[in-house]
Amino acid sequence: MSRLFAISDIHGHVEGARRLLEYARYAPDTDTLVLLGDFIDRDPASWKSLAYIRSLADQGAIAIAGNMERHMLESVRKDPSLSAAFAEDLRFLSELPLYFKQEPYLFVHAGIRPGVCLEQQSGADLTGIRQDFWGSDARLPCTVVFGHTPTRQIGAKPGELWQGLDRLGIDTGAKHGLRLTLVELTGRLAYSCTTSLSDLYGDLRMDRFA
Repeated sequence: MSRLFAISDIHGHVEGARRLLEYARYAPDTDTLVLLGDFIDRDPASWKSLAYIRSLADQGAIAIAGNMERHMLESVRKDPSLSAAFAEDLRFLSELPLYFKQEPYLFVHAGIRPGVCLEQQSGADLTGIRQDFWGSDARLPCTVVFGHTPTRQIGAKPGELWQGLDRLGIDTGAKHGLRLTLVELTGRLAYSCTTSLSDLYGDLRMDRFA
């Protein structure tokens, strides 16, 4: 059976992502994996993480851009000396879409502006919107799966998913030493590991969500 997975805001924790995919027995030949952006951080040392992201995409995963990827492209525009070292990564990033739709879900890094049709959403909103999206009680045409805003800032318990009206937040705070979460939407399962330095990528869990 084909399963639908999503993971967001890895922020350089590719070893954690690798462990979660192995834990979930992700099969690229049959399963669909959507990578919701912010694979990297502002520190150029994290940019080497893109090699693993590109390998997942080469196997069939769908990658979409986050604000960190847009930041990297802008950084290279300002400092062209970086372009040679990251030529393959830059080609990859420049071709990333800003959203992916597979009914009944819309996958996007940050969210959408309620009341604006998908084709007219701005790149700034798709990769950077916060409370105007998740704080709105407006109904949406599908369930939007998003990252960008750590779920604890929306009201979830630290390291847990956030669910709202037509919205599912999956950035469980990997950047902030909480947890990195791989969501299996087909079976309503959340695979996660800690990103705390005291137990990096340990405490593997599989939890069900409604």
